[in-house]
Amino acid sequence: MQEFDALLNEFTKELSPYKKAEKEYILEAAHWASSLHGKQKRASGDPYLIHPLRVAEILIKLYLDYNAIIAALLHDVLEDTEVTRTELRKKFGKEIEALVNGVTKISLIRAKSKTVQEAETIRKMLFAMARDVRVILIKLADKLHNMRTLEYLQPEKRKKIAGECLDIYAPLAGRLGISWIKNELEDLSLKYLQPEVFKQIQIWVSERHKQHSQYLARVKKAITDMAAEAKIKIQLEARAKHFYSIYKKMKKTGGPIDEIYDLLGIRILCSTVGECYELLGIVHNIWPPIEGRFKDYIAMAKSNGYQSLHTTVMGYDGKLIEIQIRTHEMHRTAENGIAAHWLYKKGFSKEIVRPEDIPIINQLKSWEDTRGASIEFLDEIKQELLKDSIYVFTPKGEVIELPKGSTAVDFAYHIHTEVGNHCMAAKADDMIIPLNKELKNTQVIEIITANNARPHVNWLRYARTSRARSKIRHWLNQNDANLIIDRSIVVKKTPVVTHVHKPLKEKKQQPLKQVLDKSKIGIRSGNERNLMIRIAQCCHPTIGDAIIGYVSRGRGIIVHRADCPNQAYIKDFKERMIDVEWETVSPKAAKRFKVTAKLTSDLFSEIEGALRKFRGHLIEGKLEDSTGETLNGFFTVELDNQEDFSKVLKSLRTIPAVVNIQPVQMF
Repeated sequence: MQEFDALLNEFTKELSPYKKAEKEYILEAAHWASSLHGKQKRASGDPYLIHPLRVAEILIKLYLDYNAIIAALLHDVLEDTEVTRTELRKKFGKEIEALVNGVTKISLIRAKSKTVQEAETIRKMLFAMARDVRVILIKLADKLHNMRTLEYLQPEKRKKIAGECLDIYAPLAGRLGISWIKNELEDLSLKYLQPEVFKQIQIWVSERHKQHSQYLARVKKAITDMAAEAKIKIQLEARAKHFYSIYKKMKKTGGPIDEIYDLLGIRILCSTVGECYELLGIVHNIWPPIEGRFKDYIAMAKSNGYQSLHTTVMGYDGKLIEIQIRTHEMHRTAENGIAAHWLYKKGFSKEIVRPEDIPIINQLKSWEDTRGASIEFLDEIKQELLKDSIYVFTPKGEVIELPKGSTAVDFAYHIHTEVGNHCMAAKADDMIIPLNKELKNTQVIEIITANNARPHVNWLRYARTSRARSKIRHWLNQNDANLIIDRSIVVKKTPVVTHVHKPLKEKKQQPLKQVLDKSKIGIRSGNERNLMIRIAQCCHPTIGDAIIGYVSRGRGIIVHRADCPNQAYIKDFKERMIDVEWETVSPKAAKRFKVTAKLTSDLFSEIEGALRKFRGHLIEGKLEDSTGETLNGFFTVELDNQEDFSKVLKSLRTIPAVVNIQPVQMF
């Protein structure tokens, strides 16, 4: 009891921003949570109540309303105690019960496949955010405190949780504009995913702290003196790069930490937008700016509401200094993102930020028709929704936000489906650009259309957004689902498709099992790839089959299996025969291996699960049951790094059903 009183006294000190009645309601929830969790302990051995109290404190720092604080205190009671939703609603009302239930539903998802479970968790979490963003803020606070106490878990579990935070929760905090949570989650993730690198950076920063502090004091004095001369009242902050940011710089440059020069930063806070630009001029008068390193996020704010001027200058002794200039109000939004609305715009009240006020919520609408979880859905969330954005303009000055890496094809389909379908060319700042060229921040993009222009299969490789890819696939499927142009087969892409083919000739074997991502597979003849190719409907050749091409009149090259019995009935087949071969179309490292395994029903999912550990993707695979006891087959995979292939093979050998596995040369 004394332990609880000490914890509660410490927590009560944090409640000063709330009204008296709200404080009493919050403390009532804390007492109830204590009685429910009773003698439950955390992995650290501490009383379990510490966790909900710390989660609530994080949300107090985000200035959330008292209902959200109460929900944070009770966020585990439905999962970890005997309390029912009805009891919770009766005691604290419908709003708090809905918040607690929203967080609980995210935590309770279970599925056979870890990948499917992860996808379903993220899907439910994001759509819960669309209903009430406070659910996600509670979940982020929950993750942050768990990451702060991760040391008490087993190493493998630590890495799993840290990887999930780096992939999902840190980017999500960034998209919501809560920079301090994003930075801390990234640093804590790095600590457990790359402990040696983390330690190296920690020691390096610690050793140079005094030196950097002295240098920054010199810089701050120069800015202060010039601002005083201009009669501008400012507040200065030294802005050290967080560890994960330094790690990313190391990865980008490929060099050691000693060769990273722009680690010093200053933040200047002032009162008005006009003063921001005046201070920018002052800074550039003291030190020369580095070309291409200026960004104006005041004139064009980020989608999460972030506003600031960014510039990098050549400071004293030839050292680069990153300088940010913003108003105090902009700074509050930059630190707390969407959560800043409660204190600075809405005040402490029951009124919450409307979902339509948050751009990330609007982006979620394109995923609302997702039926269940899928690997493809999870990849799209990670690569598109949680990725950094760029901002470009239409010729009329409308600002368009797109994921970083987007092309003119993505821009065209963002404007309208018909603009995309009839896109002929594109201009960036009045200059014609290739349709596959990545767009840059602040460019003015113009799409040139023509009535006879149509989507091309190559666009599937150019597009970066799910909307554009979906529209392109739809058009191609409506026109010719079997068309192959320039190395890609046009089909509606699914992450895993299982087909059963009956052999053309009687053989002592069972039907084939095949997985195929046709957007990654193409056909060539010699060095020629820009060919119009169709798959023969009589024999349905599949990846790995020996194939032969037939040059038809007006329909391009028809690809048959080499043993297709219909060759005998095509009069001029031999005269029009042409050699063709399969090839893999992937910007990543593609590898192929042979598998011998015992008969099992879920070998494909086990292989895919092993690949996912190394961010691998299964392009195609085919298993043949020829003996009634074993399966034989070939698989082609793509990986981010070629070096990961040996790790993948090692992981695959641990699958119980696998008898033998060996790499083979690509076709």
